[in-house]
Amino acid sequence: MRHILSRFPRPWLALLLACCLALLAACGGGDDDDPAPGPTTGSLMVSIGGLPAGVAGAVTVTGPASYSKTLTASATLTDLAPGAYTLNAASVTQGTGPLAPTPVTQQVQVNAGATASASVLYAAATTLTLGLQEVASGLSVPIFLTAPPGDSRLFILERAGRIRVVQNGTLLATPFLDISTLTTTSGERGLLSMAFHPQYASNGYFFLYYTNLTGDIVIERRQVSAGNANMADPLSALTILTIPHPTFSNHYGGLLSFGPDGYLYAGTGDGGAAGDPPRNAQNTNVLLGKLLRLDVNASTVAQPYAIPPGNPFATAGGAGGRPEIWAYGLRNPWRYAFDVPAQLLYIADVGQANLEEVDVRPVGQAGNNYGWNIMEGTQCYNSASCNQAGLVLPAITYNNDTANGCSITGGYVYRGAALPELAGQYLYSDYCSAWLKSFSYSNGTASAVKDWGITNVGNILSFGQDAQNELYMLSGTGKVYKIVRK
Repeated sequence: MRHILSRFPRPWLALLLACCLALLAACGGGDDDDPAPGPTTGSLMVSIGGLPAGVAGAVTVTGPASYSKTLTASATLTDLAPGAYTLNAASVTQGTGPLAPTPVTQQVQVNAGATASASVLYAAATTLTLGLQEVASGLSVPIFLTAPPGDSRLFILERAGRIRVVQNGTLLATPFLDISTLTTTSGERGLLSMAFHPQYASNGYFFLYYTNLTGDIVIERRQVSAGNANMADPLSALTILTIPHPTFSNHYGGLLSFGPDGYLYAGTGDGGAAGDPPRNAQNTNVLLGKLLRLDVNASTVAQPYAIPPGNPFATAGGAGGRPEIWAYGLRNPWRYAFDVPAQLLYIADVGQANLEEVDVRPVGQAGNNYGWNIMEGTQCYNSASCNQAGLVLPAITYNNDTANGCSITGGYVYRGAALPELAGQYLYSDYCSAWLKSFSYSNGTASAVKDWGITNVGNILSFGQDAQNELYMLSGTGKVYKIVRK
């Protein structure tokens, strides 16, 4: 080698050595290879114990990238994106009674290249008896109750147009907002609900659903006062949407709620009268008898809302229909609720005369036709037979004659901490009979309908839910009750 190199002039020799060194560096320094890329996903081993043979559990796992999966038995979930995963376990029913899970809710961190673990143990539930604890009185037709995320206050809507605040157990004398000059309580009109923006703590936005003086539906954005957390800014109104509601003063629906996708949903009635004579509920070119879905996260006067991707009629000429519509075929939804852990949507729809119903579908399922006025509940409406193709049938119904009812009042799936035996059960009532009932829903089937023996509380106007997911019943007597252990 030395003999060969000696033939090269010194400048050329230096250049040759530099090239050799550069070649070795580019090759990684000889025999060392680049390290193989590390794993990018992890696993979660979920152990579900305490269940008798043949009894399925109900554990819903949610996590990053909208991950959601319901387990009925022990399993290992693989290919999971790293991050925090939440397990929500619901009570299940056995022949001898309910089985309650422990813990009801837990969070587990999944790391790339590792397997995390979590366990849920079912055991015979202690006998749960429910009662009502009065939290407010002297209200004028309390029609709705809600709270901002993470807030300890209760916001109670009076149908005549006032929003009252309960703070530290005291009903404040000064309303949070008073729009009584903008609405009327004729028929079923009035201030019907409100929804706090998911980022209310930072942006102060909340949304109203009310009827104006001509009877049309108004969805409006407002903002809290800059200097007083218990007072709204009276000059902050921005109209999001006005929906014509001509001729009749009933069937307004009336619930606003933000879904787990961050979009604003609104349930509208069919326009009133009996039987929906204009067939509004089945007409996808009008917004009555619908569940609407709007993007209000960047609302301006010029563009009050946008159409979220995934709305079934979002593309012009695609399927024919208004792009705001998420679902249709509703008579008078009073009320609906999202159960985020199970990724289910519950809609309580008031019947015409015979059947009251609760519909349950996956949260992300667009374009559902809930059947009105082709059907009332599970029965063909005004005909011996009807074409039921493509219609969503109710999860449960009840007959007004046998249940002493007249109009369903929909509630929520219980996800609070105070009553773990009630976890996963949907609570509902009836305006006339005022009973409190619940049922469980899993694997596409409703079961374990239970009457909780609640009586003598007046007409039940609505349910409410606070920021801790505890539930309330609002009575026509002007009182608000919290559902508690008796």
